[in-house]
Order: sequence, then C-alpha cells, then structure tokens
Amino acid sequence: MEGPATEAARLRAEIDHHDQRYHQLDDPEISDAEYDTLVRRLRQLEQAHPEIVAAASPTQRLGSTPSAVFAPVEHVVPMMSLENAFTSEELQAWGERLSRRVSEASAFVCELKIDGVAVSLRYEEGDFVRAATRGDGRVGEDVTANVATIAAVPQRLQGEAPRLLEVRGEVYMPVPAFEALNRRQAEAGGRLFANPRNSAAGSLRQKDPAITATRELSLFVYQLGAVVGGPTLRTHSETLEHLATLGLPVNPEIRTVATLDEVEERCRWWLEHRHDLDYEIDGVVVKVDDLHRREELGVTAKAPRWAIAYKFPPEERTTKLLGIMVSIGRTGKATPFAQLEPVVVGGSTVAQATLHNEDQVRAKGVRPGDTVVVRKAGDVIPEVVKPVLAERAAGLVPWRFPTDCPRCGQPLQRLAGESDTFCLNVDCPAQRRARIEHFASRGAMDIEGLGERTSVLLLERGLVADPGDLYRLAPSDLLGLDGFAAVSVRNLLAAIESSKRRPLANLLFALNIRHLGPAGAQVLARAFGSLDAILAASEEELAATEGVGPVIAGSVAGFFALERNREVVDKLRAAGVDFGRVEAPALPQVLAGRSVVVTGTLDAFPREAAEEAIKARGGRAPGSVSSRTTALVAGSEPGQAKLTKAIELGIPILDEAGFTHLLETGELPGDSTSPRP
Repeated sequence: MEGPATEAARLRAEIDHHDQRYHQLDDPEISDAEYDTLVRRLRQLEQAHPEIVAAASPTQRLGSTPSAVFAPVEHVVPMMSLENAFTSEELQAWGERLSRRVSEASAFVCELKIDGVAVSLRYEEGDFVRAATRGDGRVGEDVTANVATIAAVPQRLQGEAPRLLEVRGEVYMPVPAFEALNRRQAEAGGRLFANPRNSAAGSLRQKDPAITATRELSLFVYQLGAVVGGPTLRTHSETLEHLATLGLPVNPEIRTVATLDEVEERCRWWLEHRHDLDYEIDGVVVKVDDLHRREELGVTAKAPRWAIAYKFPPEERTTKLLGIMVSIGRTGKATPFAQLEPVVVGGSTVAQATLHNEDQVRAKGVRPGDTVVVRKAGDVIPEVVKPVLAERAAGLVPWRFPTDCPRCGQPLQRLAGESDTFCLNVDCPAQRRARIEHFASRGAMDIEGLGERTSVLLLERGLVADPGDLYRLAPSDLLGLDGFAAVSVRNLLAAIESSKRRPLANLLFALNIRHLGPAGAQVLARAFGSLDAILAASEEELAATEGVGPVIAGSVAGFFALERNREVVDKLRAAGVDFGRVEAPALPQVLAGRSVVVTGTLDAFPREAAEEAIKARGGRAPGSVSSRTTALVAGSEPGQAKLTKAIELGIPILDEAGFTHLLETGELPGDSTSPRP
C-alpha cells in the first residue's frame, strides 16, 4: 500500500500529464469524469495531510502552462477556475458557505456551462484588438488572428463603448459543425475529433487562421474581466445585459433565480434537456448576482467563492466487447472498430464504436470479451473509453492488429511516421466500393440512388471498376439487376447524367485524393479554374496556393502522376464531365452567426439546396430547433416536433416566400431589423 505522500506524488504526475494532453495538445486520453476523479482524490489527500501540499500541485494552480506555439499574453485580471459540485449535497454545502460569509441573501444567476475553450477578448475604444486563451490563469496564448475569424465575435462594439473592455467567453463548436468536420475528416482519411470541445480547441490553436475560419466556431460571452470608462453596474445580470447591448454574444438561456432550491430545479431541467441545444453543455454555472456581495465573498488562490460549476454526470454505460473488427476505407485506411453487445447510451442504441487506430486500441488496453465503458461523446460518436479491469475474465488475450487486409488478403502496412495502417492494394474490393460510394456522395458528385448496395452490385457484376465507368452505363446494363426496373434505371442514369455539371470543387473532392477535403478542393478550384490547369500545375505551384500547403500539394500531384488515375480522368473527359465549373463568388453573409432550420418540402429548394443556401450566406442549418434558432422554414409536410418546439419557443415560422426574403435581405419578413442572432 502506498502512503499519502507517494500517492499524492503519483496523482500529481498523472494530472500534469493529462493537463498537457488536454490543454496543450488538445488530445485528451481520459474523460472529464476520470480527470475529475483524480483531482478530487488528490484534494482529499492534501486536505487530510496538509504537510504534503506542494506549491506546484494541480490543486494550487489556476490552469495549465501556455503553449510555446503562440505569443504569451498577460491577463489584466486573472482568469480563475471554478470549483465543482457533482451532487445536490455539494451544491447546498456551497450555499451554506456563502451564508456564513455574507449577511444578506443574494439572487443567483444560472448559466449554461458551455463545453468549449475559455478565452479573453480585449477591446480598446470599441475595436477588437486581442484574444487570449486562459493559459495558467495569469498568462495565456495570443490567438487573436484565429478568434478574429469567428463570425460571432464583433470587430467593433456597438453604441458607447468603454475605453477598454476585457470580457471572458467560451469558444465552442456547434454540434452540426462538429459532425460536418468529422465527416470531412473521415472522408479525407484524417483523425476524428473525440468531441466538440476537443475540435474547438484544436481549431482555435491552428497556426493558419484560414483553417480556423473553415471550422464554424462560435462564442458566448459570460463574464466581465476589466473595464475602463464603462457604466456603473450593480449586478452580474445587469453586466450581461450591458455586454449584449455592445453587440457581444450572450447566451439566451441565462436565468436569474432567487433561491438555491430554484438553482437546483434549473440544474435538473437542463440535465434532462441538455441535448435540445445545438451545442454541448456539461453543467450549469451558478454565480452570486450582486457584485457587492461578490467583493465580500472574495476568492481563493484559484477560484472565486461566489461561483460554482454544477457538473452533469457523464453519459457512460458498460457493456460487453464482443469483438474488434477492421474496416477498409476508400483510401485503404484500416480502421479498427468495436462490436458491442447493444446498449442504450445517450438515448440511442449503440452496437458499434470506433477505436480509431492500432495505437488507440493499445493505449486503451481493451480486449475482446472485456466489459468496457462506452461513452457517446458529445451525443454524437460512440466511443470505447476503457476496460473494466475488475471484471476482466481470466485468459483474455490482447488484440493484435491483423497483418493482412480482411477483404483482399493483401498485406497491411503502417506508413512511416503515421499512426494509421493501410491496405496498399488499390484493387481491394473494399476500397473500390468505398471509392464509388464516395464519388457519388452528397458532398462530391451527389448521384442520388448510388449507395452502398448499388455500388456493390455494379462491382460484383463487373459493370464498373472505377468512377469513370459510371458514365458508360446503359439501360441494358441495369435492367434485370436485383432492385432495378425501368423507373429506377431511368432515375439512376438521370442522376449520373446530372452529375456531369457539378462544380469543379465537387469533382476534385470526388476523385478521392488523400488529404484533400472539401475546403481544400474549393481553394484549388478557385485558384486554378479548371481540372486541366490543376493537372498541368507542378507540385510547387500547387503548394504556393494560399490555403493548400505542401502536404495537400504533394498528395494532389502524386495522385495525378499515377497512370491509373489519369485513365479515370480521361474517362470522365470522354463522358463530358465539366472540368471547369467553379462556384460563384461568396454571397453576402447576411445570415452570419444565425441559425435557420428547414423542415418539410419546398417547391424551389430541395432540402439540401435550402441548407446550402443558408450556409452560403454565413448561416447555420442545424437539424433541430433550439432557443438559438433564428427562424424555422416550413414547407409542405413539415416535422410536427420541430413546429411544436418553434411555437413553444416563439421562433418565427417562415413559408417559402419568407425564406426567400430572409436569404435576400437577412431580415425576417415584415421586420426592418435583423433577426435575432
């Protein structure tokens, strides 16, 4: 048995390691709940044995050491951490501590605890001049250029701005943006982000702000840091209202309540409704409203006494890991995934979960037959967190990554310097099927009716070998195939014919060039104007294109240098596929920072076209209605759940004419002001 000092030293080393993974590398190895358990155990030890408390202990510091990648920024007012409450009893104990320190009761402000990255924004004479991460609480990282790309961050304050204003906020990635990012990552063969918080942190710390700009980050302001020349404010709720009048984004779900019992009721309500939002929350932050009472309460070495974070329990379940399988993607990437005994996590049944790569399986230490902890991270991606070692049966052996492709039997190879393993046989049936599916997917050539089943059928019958062969299909090839009659044949061939007119960026993305995602394809299309110009460009010329870089340039040049890929291009050319259609320049961003939900069928807009029209004007098109929704566009046969929720929340409901007006002006019909953000 290790003594208190030894255990504390071990815990400090573990926590320091995980702090670095979380704050500096944006690549956490354990869940927030596991991290909180480590910190709470260390705090218990130090409270029971004060003689072992160390000045450098994680319990004594505000945050983490800033990364050396960005310039340091000293905060005018330290960005402190918050104490946590995990139970009703701990929340009540906090309230009792308050009552012992202040003579009069105060109202409480309940704010959603956004699962993102804390930042400080500085405005001088109303102009945005700097943004910094929390860092160690006193010194953060200068991320001004990246934060400037976030549409929700005003470049100039409205009205009578103070001479100097520092505000604290949370940069986050909306769930729809996170899902889209992971789809792009998966399609490009890249690493999936674990959750929206992780993806927001990674996006905020990009060296190239142009990459950050593609990540659809947003921000909520929640606290005043420093002010010179502003009005006299008596309460936190008044402060937030004032910040909103300056044009800063303040979360609309903030409520002021009179008692701690009402605080608990608010926390319970949000625990049940946390997924009604289009962004992730992991708790409720409770603050004393009266600013004079806050001064009486003061702060500890790392946290204010007048605030506490009530954290929600993580959405985790245990189940049996039946086996570990390997799938082969369109780039040949071999991805291990878990086959699970079905279990309900986060409101849906999970039977499979990603394991990412060989290193992840090894790091997690899971074995087929284990009882494992499964988390639906961000209510989006099921993830195997770890094995329950206490329940491991004797004789279970570690899983080994296969040496041969499970589909074609050819050797698998882990490329030098990479964590991923690949099947290098380009004729592997799994790769060929995935390439056909990808070529026909919505973000590529958008060939409706050409999914997995049809792709497999065409390949098995020898009708296609690569995407170029799709354009050679004739009615006689398809008639009589399983599931194909005259109407379905006509529809599929019409969809293939229609795809010839897709924009160049879609074509580039459809060609399945490793590392080239939709954003990079768009950059190349606009820079070169035609596929022939890209084919003729040297690797150096491609790399010199702003937003491309050497990795993408090398991949593109290498792709077109292969004879088999040139043959596909020749087939596409012979079929009449448009090699030079570039999308029109960006439209006015009249919906920047706004959220418009579409439901039902519109006459002039297919569902996807309506959502693209919103995004093209800077807006977001999530799949669900929330209090952040600007408007609900309802066509024929709309979703009743969305209509009901919009009515309950007072969200404007637009018909097709109203939607067209909104797209053209950024204003709601009959309203000369912009719709609510």
